[in-house]
Amino acid sequence: MSGIVEQQIHRDPALFYWILLPITVVMILTGILRHYLSTLLTSTPKKQTVAKLREQRSLMHAQQLRGNFHPISKAAFEKRKEAFIEGVKDSKFLADPGAKGQKPNPLQDPAMMDGMMGMMKGQVAMMVPQSLIMGWINAFFSGYVIMKLPFPLTPQFKQMLQAGVGTRDLDVRWVSSLSWYFLTLFGLQPVYNFILGSNNAASQMAQQMQMGQMGAGAVNPMAGAEDMDKVFNAEAENLEVVEHWYVLNGVEDRLLAKVGKF
Repeated sequence: MSGIVEQQIHRDPALFYWILLPITVVMILTGILRHYLSTLLTSTPKKQTVAKLREQRSLMHAQQLRGNFHPISKAAFEKRKEAFIEGVKDSKFLADPGAKGQKPNPLQDPAMMDGMMGMMKGQVAMMVPQSLIMGWINAFFSGYVIMKLPFPLTPQFKQMLQAGVGTRDLDVRWVSSLSWYFLTLFGLQPVYNFILGSNNAASQMAQQMQMGQMGAGAVNPMAGAEDMDKVFNAEAENLEVVEHWYVLNGVEDRLLAKVGKF
């Protein structure tokens, strides 16, 4: 029984030195540059006022109370809930009680403006180098097949590994220069961790996750910020409907039942 004939392509060995190795080195150096550029562009956060900190911590305390009330007794939970609800009614936790019911303008908040500027700087530091490298690879290395993977793959990987090479009969294990760029773009995190440490800004995937979180929490300047009075009232309503149960209720009976089984 004859074995499967493996597809072979006679490639110039110089492709490794003139395409694969330069792309890899440039991507590593770009990641290191992005890390230090992000560090330089990161502005020191401005100090918040005591009233603003009290507003944030009070809301966080209520959320923690609603989600982790099991270790405290019902009496302690009721006292904490009552204190929070009374504070919300008296606007005790608001940073600016005089602006109750009014949406603040984020353009007048220096901290909000600094956050939006920091997000824009991060996007510039991420997009500009990658756009330049993408243009460089398209201009000089487009259409080259530079390496072959040592393990088999399904045909679904063909589009990912052979970008820029329009050959239908080519084995899926062959990798084009453009696909190698994308593989190194998303696969160099261990290298960055080794060179820069685990807390680095060079990882493309980590930056995309960070941008997604910032984008999810960012405020549209045209729509205005959230009304904190409504937020506190909503949290107070959530606390009102919580059905408390104490994790230590009947603990003696449960312990004796378990001991009695031995």
